[in-house]
Amino acid sequence: MPNERLRNAVAAAGLTIDQLARQVEVDPKTVERWITKDRLPHRRHRWAVAKLVANEETYLWPATADDVRTKSASEAEFITLYPHRGAVPQQLWDTLIDRATDSIDMLVFAGLFLFDTHPDLDKQLTAKARAGLKSRLLFGEPSSEVVRERGDEEGIGDGLAARIRTSIRYLRDVPKVPGCEVRLHEKILYNSLYRFDDDLLVNMHVYGAPAPQNPVMHLRRVPGGRLFDHYMSSFDSVWTQATPLAAHLEP
Repeated sequence: MPNERLRNAVAAAGLTIDQLARQVEVDPKTVERWITKDRLPHRRHRWAVAKLVANEETYLWPATADDVRTKSASEAEFITLYPHRGAVPQQLWDTLIDRATDSIDMLVFAGLFLFDTHPDLDKQLTAKARAGLKSRLLFGEPSSEVVRERGDEEGIGDGLAARIRTSIRYLRDVPKVPGCEVRLHEKILYNSLYRFDDDLLVNMHVYGAPAPQNPVMHLRRVPGGRLFDHYMSSFDSVWTQATPLAAHLEP
């Protein structure tokens, strides 16, 4: 049977079979067999295709979910679980921020605690950007309905929107530096994400409980694993639908 998931994903990515084959470095007839005969590509080709079409390997080829190597790699991605955000060592935050050289991504509503504990974070981000690091920071739109609802759920009402505005104030000048981008979203968050190169801290959200009271999972990207990329795929989805901070600032 044909692999309709792969066919649709390639089309949705705006790619032709020839274009995909060229980028993955295989013969176009090989790609056709992947689609029409549901042939399973080699691992490195699966990873390359999944990245190009912005889908998970296990979605495009469900059989890989039971692959022993995939399971082993995903287990290797898991570093530890902290019972609440306060249990994450301050030294870990410091180390992850300091040693990041490629990417810092953050998906939160407010994330104010990072600025409270790192008052020079804006300067660190701009300095790292000048050295080649790219940062993408996503905050909740303070006047949005999802922020209002989350504030009510946590029992702090307008306090959440106020915290977001404080974080934004810290970052007012950051988007002026190439490589630093700040956007606002209006999405329900199931997790807050803090990515530093190949390390990812996932602060889970629990209904009625503020983020600091909820567990944090530490992941580290491993080739062939799916957890890190699974969470970052959700980050990318929110990022593409968010609006630049500059559009919300007064002149």
